[in-house]
Amino acid sequence: MEERSSRVELRFEPSGVAVRVPAGVSVFDAASWNGIAIDSTCGGHGTCSKCRVRVIDGHVPASSLDERAYGEEELAAGWRLACRAEARCDLVVDVPPLVTRPKAATVGAGRQVILRPALQKRFVELDEPTLADQRSDLERIHDALDDLELRVSVDVLRRLPRVLRESRFAVTCVVVDDLLVDVEPGDTTGRLHAIAFDLGTTTVVATLLDLATGTPVAVRSMLNRQQPFGADVISRISATMLDPGALGRLRTAAAETLQELATEVCEQGGVDPAQVHEVALAGNATMTQLALGIDPEPLGVAPFALAARTYPGLDASELGLSLHPRARATVFPAMGAYVGGDIVAGLLASGMSRDRRLRLFIDVGTNCELALGSAERLVCTAAPAGPAFEAAQIRCGMRAAEGAVEVVRVAGDELELGVIGDVEPVGICGSGLVDAAAELHRAGLLDSSGRFVPDEQAARIAPALARRLVARGDGERIFVLHWRGGEGDVERSLYLSQRDVRELQFAKAAIATGWRILLDELGAGEGDVQQVLLAGSFGSYLSPASSVTIGLVPRLPLARIVPAGNLAGEGAKMALLSLQERHAATALLDEVEYVELSDRADFNDRFVGELAFPD
Repeated sequence: MEERSSRVELRFEPSGVAVRVPAGVSVFDAASWNGIAIDSTCGGHGTCSKCRVRVIDGHVPASSLDERAYGEEELAAGWRLACRAEARCDLVVDVPPLVTRPKAATVGAGRQVILRPALQKRFVELDEPTLADQRSDLERIHDALDDLELRVSVDVLRRLPRVLRESRFAVTCVVVDDLLVDVEPGDTTGRLHAIAFDLGTTTVVATLLDLATGTPVAVRSMLNRQQPFGADVISRISATMLDPGALGRLRTAAAETLQELATEVCEQGGVDPAQVHEVALAGNATMTQLALGIDPEPLGVAPFALAARTYPGLDASELGLSLHPRARATVFPAMGAYVGGDIVAGLLASGMSRDRRLRLFIDVGTNCELALGSAERLVCTAAPAGPAFEAAQIRCGMRAAEGAVEVVRVAGDELELGVIGDVEPVGICGSGLVDAAAELHRAGLLDSSGRFVPDEQAARIAPALARRLVARGDGERIFVLHWRGGEGDVERSLYLSQRDVRELQFAKAAIATGWRILLDELGAGEGDVQQVLLAGSFGSYLSPASSVTIGLVPRLPLARIVPAGNLAGEGAKMALLSLQERHAATALLDEVEYVELSDRADFNDRFVGELAFPD
């Protein structure tokens, strides 16, 4: 169909949404502008090959990137990369469903805390006014709560006269810190709820807490709706720099994610959202600023300046949440542009600043945060690991969702795969990538430099596995993990490529360089580390043995390497459960020393030295 006007119509299936856009706009942009989520980890820049769509009516020529991403049969069937598919005529495009519930750690290894939340409810029975006692309604509240110096908003004053008289002056005062947020009729002290959020770049976790007992009521997780803007914070910062309207859309996406999770945990816990009076949010600096609508551009360029290290108390509505009308929000402080509130929350949960042992904290991700130390001294840094652990830039990479290979084991000449959902594998996620490289290195098929060994050598070492070591049409050597189209069908196979190994080496080298520099700062060696905490969703599923094999963590007894789970979420919960812990989180800003890697003259040389796999 030829171009007939300056605007064309796109219909997206299976949603049936039809939009008109200027001719020449990419399918990816047309979808993003209209709230249709297409998977992407690079934000539409043509580097991840994840934005797969199928043109089922209309014509879109295949680009050179399409020809590298798809086989001939797929190209003929209309498969294209949405970011390179220009809409020059009316099109009907099928969009594969976005995985919105990736496998994620929803709990972590937290600490016991003394239950003393900032949110409290006080039931009071007040004397009714008389001609002899003409104290105001508010004075009666103040006198009943004389141990508190209350602040009161005008919204509460508007409700106060009616509520007091309808309840015969027997009411429950709802207080957050020193702010009276509501006066409820009767005794509602048994209903005391708050929500803790871990606002991750990839996954967001919400936990509904009963603050009367200190126990979790419900927990849910989902993919951050900002995902189409890119898998990492740099992509999202870049989006705001290139498009003035992107900041508003990113803030809206964050708000929609938080609200959807809040609704779900309240439904799961049987709690009216209007009865949730407080939330806590732990996120990295970029995610936090985007959620608050603060321009993140200074975070992406030197000298990487934060808008603020600490945030004032604010209404939950500022985060786009529809809970109690005057629900309050606590946002975790940040140490720096790349050591944000999620790490402060994680360090709070780990208790590293109170422990005599030398412990290493690693939050593995696109930007990897590390902390090392004890109660005596604690240092931290951020290492630019890149997107390999999120399976971006990996040829057969995918998120940790159904069909993803998450475990790889070599047993003799047999290859064993663990697949999420116990279905046929369709891709490989971060933990599977680490396992695959580690197992092939142990089997002798990957040498220390990260190269696949020659075919003759592979045939001598492991004849059965050597058959999986083949070359793609472009000459790149790969190791086939699963023959999807039958043995010998290389193009349709699920594989680990030589380039994938290089991406993993870059990521692990950045992290290893980071913790070695921290060890030097403390004058310690690998063997002095008494525990390694692997934090975050990825760290929770990472094999300690594989981590040691590729040199991602110090070479220690495996019992000392602990997958610690969602420590950021645990820290957010602790801040809601205990005022003391909330103050301790802020105190960490002064207790932890930040070590900047980017201006170190020795970083590049040390990074190159960490690329190889340990012998």
